[in-house]
Amino acid sequence: MIISIASGKGGTGKTTVATNMAVSLGSDVQLLDCDVEEPNAHLFMNPEIDKMETAYTLIPEIDEDKCTFCKKCAEICRFKAIAVVSKTVLTFPELCHSCGGCVVVCPENAVTEAKRELGVVEQGSSGKVKFVHGRLRVGEAMSPPLIKKVRSHIRPDIINIIDAPPGTSCPVIAAMKDTDFVLMVTEPTPFGLHDLTLGVEAVKLLNIPCGLVINRSDIGNKDVWDYAEKENLPILLEIPFDRRIAEAYSRGKMIVDEMPEWKDKFIELYNHIKNLVKREKN
Repeated sequence: MIISIASGKGGTGKTTVATNMAVSLGSDVQLLDCDVEEPNAHLFMNPEIDKMETAYTLIPEIDEDKCTFCKKCAEICRFKAIAVVSKTVLTFPELCHSCGGCVVVCPENAVTEAKRELGVVEQGSSGKVKFVHGRLRVGEAMSPPLIKKVRSHIRPDIINIIDAPPGTSCPVIAAMKDTDFVLMVTEPTPFGLHDLTLGVEAVKLLNIPCGLVINRSDIGNKDVWDYAEKENLPILLEIPFDRRIAEAYSRGKMIVDEMPEWKDKFIELYNHIKNLVKREKN
């Protein structure tokens, strides 16, 4: 099973839910931190990293001795990563989405593919939990290819929990796509509701079953509950505002370690998700 834990905005407690559910479930679980621009699950999991690989993406390389400057490579590129100016071909690697179209359309075979470094993917374990995360290279703007590299380590024989990036843009879609369930973490505030609405609309487009965790559930107003009822979204867990939880978070500690009674609640959260996925498939 693949569960993607997402949020319409940052700071709702997405990583807190992802890490605590993974630790609560124990064996046969893998946590994949796909928030590659600002990964922080490792701060709570403290994994032992035993493997690191550099991740690359492919970009066009032009052999101007073969090139006839026909502009076909520039015409097919939707992202303007290639420009032909007189007898010169300019490439803009940061704009390239590595589709390979320029290689296919070149009649002179003047376009080949070179590698550009995206960042690194690190693998390890934290206790019984397997751990994978990506770190985007400083200055790199294209995070979806690195997210896909992290996701390539998904194992179909175990539970995979993906800590998705916040928001609703391309990196989030890359993390949520082709998962069995999306768990949206929100908070009962006007900003929380606004960004939750955007996130849920993105999940609808992907046609993935979805449920909610409401963090700091005893502050704010009841608009999130009203929205959930209107959209028929199950509320699977409510986490109250608790000073002990905030203190554990500030020290990089797990809720389930500092407050063991929460372990059963996170296990129950997973069981709710499993039953919803089973019902959806039937």
